[in-house]
Amino acid sequence: MAFGIVDKSVSQAFPQQTVVADVRSIGALQAALAEHSILINLAAEHRDDVRPLSLYDEVNVDGARNLCAVARQKNINTIVFTSTVAVYGFAPLGTDETGAINPFNDYGRTKYAAELIFKAWQEEEPTKRTLVILRPTVVFGERNRGNVYNLLKQIASGRFVMIGKGENQKSMAYVENIASFLKYATTAFQPGVHIYNYIDKPDFTMNKLLATVNPILGKSGEIKFRLPYWLGMTIGKGFDLIAFLTGKRLAISSIRVKKFCANSMFNTSIAKTGFVAPVPLVEALECTVRHEFVEKHGDEGLFYSE
Repeated sequence: MAFGIVDKSVSQAFPQQTVVADVRSIGALQAALAEHSILINLAAEHRDDVRPLSLYDEVNVDGARNLCAVARQKNINTIVFTSTVAVYGFAPLGTDETGAINPFNDYGRTKYAAELIFKAWQEEEPTKRTLVILRPTVVFGERNRGNVYNLLKQIASGRFVMIGKGENQKSMAYVENIASFLKYATTAFQPGVHIYNYIDKPDFTMNKLLATVNPILGKSGEIKFRLPYWLGMTIGKGFDLIAFLTGKRLAISSIRVKKFCANSMFNTSIAKTGFVAPVPLVEALECTVRHEFVEKHGDEGLFYSE
């Protein structure tokens, strides 16, 4: 399948397929997108510390409007949109695609606003247009520099401290499996709106995650020290103040402590589509840990997702 990449910077892996453009510029999108193409939208402002806050709306919401406008002009009838489980906020365990929308941050709020914009586009010609909305949980994989990598790095360095009891459950998604589903979604669905959470099962508790990762690193899976939640939040708020006063982005914050200790276990109905993830979760986690912290790979392209 022929493909093109539209991004703010040139892809290291596929420079010849890249057109440099920003979703905030409708003119750039008009020049970059081809007639009758299939559009996969991964563009987003997503970090916890984006400044100014208006960027969330400019990229996630206005960008969606621009893409829909160009899709109308270019006769694009299939859009696959990567949203997020953050639209559910701190959701009950096992929340599926029918869960209540209750985002707790600007990222989740603006991604859901974008979903509504794409839905309105589809509803204009419901028998002709196909919209697939994918809501992934936290994503990890080789060379992916996101929250899971930061956690694994702390574990590998020996500086990791468990906050709380460690029984909170976390759903995760392997980047290769998500990429496989995105490709699958471009041809698997009929006109309509199709919404799926993306999770690779089984889910881990934080205790089980450490018990799985540490042996790969040649360490004991036993957790010898735990920090009470209240103390962890106090430390996080202290780092919030330092970040505010210095204007620097710091690895520790109260929102990250809160997210670390929260349950974020979701369910999905993707199995009903016939899609089968190519890499089992435990194998994906082992491959990622070995690639990043055991093997030597020298200079290679990295992807900063969070």
